[in-house]
Amino acid sequence: MASGSWAPPRLDDFILTDKLGSGTYAAVYKAYRRHNVREVVAVKCVSKRTLNKASVENLLTEIEILKAVHHPHILELKDFQWNQDYIFLITEYCPGGDLSRFIRSRRILPEKITQIFLQQLASALKCLYEKNISHLDLKPQNILLSGLDRPHLKLADFGFAQHMMSQDEPQALRGSPLYMAPEMVCSRHYDARVDLWSVGVILYALFSAEALFGKAPFASKSFSELEEKIRSDRTIELPTRPRVSLDCRDLLQGLLKRDPNERISFPDFFAHPFVDLEHMACAESLQKATSLVFEAVEKDGVGEHAAALTLYCRALDHFIPALHYEADVRRKQALRLKVNQYISRAEELKVLVSSSNKTLLMQGNTSRELLKEMAQDKPRLFAALEVASAAVAKDDEGMVFDALDLYQQSLGELLLMLSAEPAGRRRERLHSEIQTVMRRAEFLKEQIKTSDWKSSSLDQEALSESVRSSCSLQ
Repeated sequence: MASGSWAPPRLDDFILTDKLGSGTYAAVYKAYRRHNVREVVAVKCVSKRTLNKASVENLLTEIEILKAVHHPHILELKDFQWNQDYIFLITEYCPGGDLSRFIRSRRILPEKITQIFLQQLASALKCLYEKNISHLDLKPQNILLSGLDRPHLKLADFGFAQHMMSQDEPQALRGSPLYMAPEMVCSRHYDARVDLWSVGVILYALFSAEALFGKAPFASKSFSELEEKIRSDRTIELPTRPRVSLDCRDLLQGLLKRDPNERISFPDFFAHPFVDLEHMACAESLQKATSLVFEAVEKDGVGEHAAALTLYCRALDHFIPALHYEADVRRKQALRLKVNQYISRAEELKVLVSSSNKTLLMQGNTSRELLKEMAQDKPRLFAALEVASAAVAKDDEGMVFDALDLYQQSLGELLLMLSAEPAGRRRERLHSEIQTVMRRAEFLKEQIKTSDWKSSSLDQEALSESVRSSCSLQ
């Protein structure tokens, strides 16, 4: 269908209004149900005149998949109808527009908001993966934002999607060249892993601020230039600026492997610490948080402060997403007050546990020095203990990140030394030293986490504000 300005098609039970977008075969309109509740929907109008055999097959596959898949981050197909001229797909309406437009309007996105979006996309892909479905056209234009107050991604446009099986024959090119995996272009033999490459390109180019690096890894001025870059064997280099977390960089490197056999697998992608599906905002977030906080209160009540702090930390990891997920204004405000109370108590426990841990650590200085004397014949053990001493010094200066890094380095070595150490007094002292250092390292991890809670909550709120601002610019 051409993108002319003529009147929209007529559809029984619906009033079609604003055109939301158009392409070769279809146009999408905002629409209202005529009777009863004035429900707002989107209607994809596919002109029968423009359909060839392949287009019909794609459309039927899209309808089949959308009817079979129900997921909070996949666009819901409410109904489909047809008349003499058109086939109509009636779906939920997403007032936030598509992700590409949102990114262009915002320019800069904090990494934590990027992570929220990525979690939602990964959650949708996990649902498809479990049903052996590949989207095959992942790009920002096919990812919609469901609303303004609680922006949820909705994966849309399943026109190229299919149930993936291993095939010996070359397959057709599907998708958009800029987001197309190299094996699609180079060999025409591909499988579901092409979707992982597309996620990598989206993350590289869009998810982190138009995105991380301002352009797609294969940004080109012509298709021939693009094809040449895709066919090249050169490793994709990630720019050093802007700085992103190690987890984010590690995920990008795993997704953007030219060889699909070297690319991160779907299970490893879903389990990756930057994706962190365990802590994404969902209907179960509040239930998980409440269960953990009950345990924390019990431990707190009997004076087990370290255990209580750990449980409060784990509970707050779910409370922050629950706060974002809650739609009711009153319940959200009540939940925010509770979260602030738990944060305050965690901060109090942090002081108590820190003081206790530091006292034990300083008391262990003499024991550590004695252990060094006993390790004169073990240069590697002596070096690991020196690193532990350096960690304690950084800890005493309040340099939390440096101290944690040194604690973890020393623990890696000390645990290896322990496994090779024969029974005796030195082994007993080494075991005690490892326990002391490990407790302090775990505490520092929780201390770093507590410093992120308030900013995490603010970032969740900032996401809603970003979408509102974005939509006002469209």
